[in-house]
Amino acid sequence: MRILVLGAGALGGYFGGRLIEGGAVEEVAFLVRPGRKAKLERDGIIIESPTAGDFRAHPVRTLLQEEVSPGWDLVLMTCKAYDLEDAIEAIRPAVDGQTAVLPLLNGLSHVERLEQAFGSGRVLGGLAYISTTLTPAGVGRHLTAHNKLVFGELDGRMSERVLALKAAFGRAPVEVEVADDIQGQMWEKLVGLGTLAAAAVLMRANVGEIARTPGGVAWMERLLERSAAAAGGHGHPVRPAVLDGVFRPMFRDANSSLAASMLRDLEAGGRVEADHILGFLLGAVRRAGVPDELHEAAYLHAKAYENRRDAGCLPGL
Repeated sequence: MRILVLGAGALGGYFGGRLIEGGAVEEVAFLVRPGRKAKLERDGIIIESPTAGDFRAHPVRTLLQEEVSPGWDLVLMTCKAYDLEDAIEAIRPAVDGQTAVLPLLNGLSHVERLEQAFGSGRVLGGLAYISTTLTPAGVGRHLTAHNKLVFGELDGRMSERVLALKAAFGRAPVEVEVADDIQGQMWEKLVGLGTLAAAAVLMRANVGEIARTPGGVAWMERLLERSAAAAGGHGHPVRPAVLDGVFRPMFRDANSSLAASMLRDLEAGGRVEADHILGFLLGAVRRAGVPDELHEAAYLHAKAYENRRDAGCLPGL
């Protein structure tokens, strides 16, 4: 199996490196920009993980956009959703009749766009449950025990290609699941992530900090219930084991330091996935006939932040 990884940042470097570590893939290559290519050629892929073990791959194969050609079995997309259009053009030369595209992006709006670009038969659904960061030195640092990749055919088939991809991880220390309900699981992740992001944007705080305020837990649960109702209204109800066994305890934990990456991006003055997470969820809430004022406020807040950022009006800029 030949796998092309778009990007070698925190997510692409981690899963691409683990594919190499697993030893069951014919070829893994990274499609990167010139600066990252130079660093990878010098240092390789470096992963540090207190729970899954450290790993270094050197040398690794890297490609610039102008060097890409067809012949890949899978393209693994690990970009941010706001870079989707550039990512599509970058991988377009690699995608032919045999290529599957597996996006590990937040939200769901990217699926339709990728199907428009490459055809519905080329696109898989995927989720990454992991917290990683790329250090200034180019080291991929795995931050928590979460280390799971879930993917599947959008129509629920258990196809040869998804089973082959699972096998491609070989002995790699990654939990890999092939899902026959990947769209349902993508909606579930959107419910949890969208609630977390909306709370973080509006309160500029992590879960524990919000939970310790008067009425904070009840407010987050109200936001969660409306997000879940939107998923149910679109034919993908959140499973009770997830809603009651995972999400509710998560938002009730007064000692939690959990925060959406969107909060870190806001505080750093970075770009945010306002449209792809908060905007998409707001649209789903409205289509489902669910009260929308909380989700609307979060989306407007994020868009106003983007306007101030674009105008150079953020403090310290």
